[in-house]
Amino acid sequence: MEKSAADIGIFGGSGFYKLLENAEERTVETPYGAPSDKVMLGTLGGKRVAFLPRHGVHHSIPPHKINFRANAYAMKSLGVKHIVSPCAAGSLQKHVAPGEFVVCDQYVDRTSGRIDTFYDGPISTHVSAADPYCAQLRALAIQAGKDCGIKLHEKGTVVVIQGPRFSTKAESKWFTAMGWEVINMTQYPEAHLCRELNMGVVNISLITDYDSGLVGDVEPVSHGEVMKVFSDNLAKLQKMLVRFCELMPDPATVDCGDALAGARFS
Repeated sequence: MEKSAADIGIFGGSGFYKLLENAEERTVETPYGAPSDKVMLGTLGGKRVAFLPRHGVHHSIPPHKINFRANAYAMKSLGVKHIVSPCAAGSLQKHVAPGEFVVCDQYVDRTSGRIDTFYDGPISTHVSAADPYCAQLRALAIQAGKDCGIKLHEKGTVVVIQGPRFSTKAESKWFTAMGWEVINMTQYPEAHLCRELNMGVVNISLITDYDSGLVGDVEPVSHGEVMKVFSDNLAKLQKMLVRFCELMPDPATVDCGDALAGARFS
């Protein structure tokens, strides 16, 4: 695997490409098929960064069709040590308002049928997901958000649904009653697969709406409205990502733990 192309990987969209200095496009092949698109390599905030649009550059891949294993492996093959995983998300709690950010510390998987491990045998490997997001990266993201004047929540649980449909009102009410803050369609298995490859992960959830309209006492949102609010948040996110990279010390010194330690029976 290549060791020096990039230290930080970001799953984002084509809008992020313009932030990169000395940018170059790279086609990456993996044993798990093609990733969502070509990877853009460059410099951001003084760090070497790889951008990969998880839905493809034209947003043509729905969440349940993303090749998450190929995307994670592509980042690892370029030498990436840490992943920033921003995403559009709905709010399940009234105090988490559209336009705000949440740096999640937990997820709940409600997807089905997604390939969610690299370890199919013959060695039994059980990677812990107790703390799926890196505490050090989360602290850096929180500081970056504060430095940029962004209203954010320093922790939260994201429930990941299968998609592409949105929740029913009954489902949304259930998720809210469980106390979860955020709902999204891509954080699982993306975060766990990166963890299996010993890459630390931090999520930044960009709140676009109140899920099914319930806790905000508003009408259910449409996909078009979601994308409009998400687009409005992109400038804030881009500024935050630059600051995050500036704050990042030598990525080799950031210890997000060894995911394989104690994961195998031998």
